Amino acid sequence: MDQTISRLLAHDRVRAARSHLERTDEVTLARQAALCAIPAPTGAEGRRAAHVAELFRAVGLHDVTIDEVGNVYGWTGSNGGRADAPVVLSAHLDTVFGPEVNVAVERRGQRLEGPGISDNARGLAALVAVAEAMVVTRVRTARSVLFAATVGEEGSGDLRGVKYLLNGQSGTGEGGRVHPAPAAFIALDGAGLERVVHRALGSKRYRVTFRGPGGHSWAAFGVANPANAVGRATALLADLPTRAAPPAPRTTCAVVRLGGGTGLNSIPQEAWLDLDLRSEDPKALAQLDVTVRAALDRALDDENRRRASGTPPLTLEHRPIGDRPSGVTPRTHPLVLAAIAANRVLGRDAELASASTDANVPIALGIPAIALGAGGKAGDAHLATEWYENTEGALGIVRALLVTVAMAELE
Repeated sequence: MDQTISRLLAHDRVRAARSHLERTDEVTLARQAALCAIPAPTGAEGRRAAHVAELFRAVGLHDVTIDEVGNVYGWTGSNGGRADAPVVLSAHLDTVFGPEVNVAVERRGQRLEGPGISDNARGLAALVAVAEAMVVTRVRTARSVLFAATVGEEGSGDLRGVKYLLNGQSGTGEGGRVHPAPAAFIALDGAGLERVVHRALGSKRYRVTFRGPGGHSWAAFGVANPANAVGRATALLADLPTRAAPPAPRTTCAVVRLGGGTGLNSIPQEAWLDLDLRSEDPKALAQLDVTVRAALDRALDDENRRRASGTPPLTLEHRPIGDRPSGVTPRTHPLVLAAIAANRVLGRDAELASASTDANVPIALGIPAIALGAGGKAGDAHLATEWYENTEGALGIVRALLVTVAMAELE
């Protein structure tokens, strides 16, 4: 694979594309800042999506559309990608920040500071940069390349955009959904040059609610108490024998939020906890799910056994609020090998890693997929003080170009 990547770098048009990326590095930074400054909370990405669609058209992509969930698509290839199994290069539109957060960007030398400047304004700017470089320098590939900006990658979005993109319906359908399945899927997510994410960190998330009669904290004392049940459940879950560290599969269960009650002198009628279950292995995650549900049932039974005679029992509800599939693209797959080789040929180490990204969905569907950083360095992810520093930023986008063209097969 090293020879394949080296040959790509020596090809006249790929060399021209690399030169274009390096020459327009400041343009990419300006786009990154402009994209970051457009608010895009999960579920409200419309303004940013419209801007990306304008950029896709401006750089010369074909068949630019926004689908019914808000994903933005643009194609290379004379047939608009409608006949072959394309290579998908993607980046997510949304950020973790709500509409109340000021997403203005400040620049200090090579450093940009602003909420979401790396995750994922950097990925979006790199997505546009690769598209422009391929179009301007006429890099032709045997497979079409679908450039996709997706909604709902963060938190409660639950990978909604990429799930829609790869929903498996026949034909591209309204809005450009992909069929046949992509030959490869590459997600650009945040900054960095070393990590090659080929293991999908899956998760199941639940809102667990205990409900009961409630009542006055003195007069009704003895009724089953939902708050007590939450406490019992939390203690039981904390003692589960999950794997918090390698050897694989690493598997974790975390209570991440608690709530309930209406006043200081009232036994609540309901109390709840939110759970985040994670594993790199689908079977381990499924088994953890079974174990967690048994612990919750035990907490329910323990509290109900302690209630006063003749009083109503508590009930228990599990409401799914997130389901991110897990899996792996084998390290021996040509897509992973291409990313490792690109790093090596560019003189940088590669670090194989696990994370939760848009690549989770294609991996779970059996589509070869990885996630890559888009160059540079970053810090304070998911904080209002997030920053991006453009150290070897262009090199990260060159890596994305090389892996994309390698999988799309240069003509």
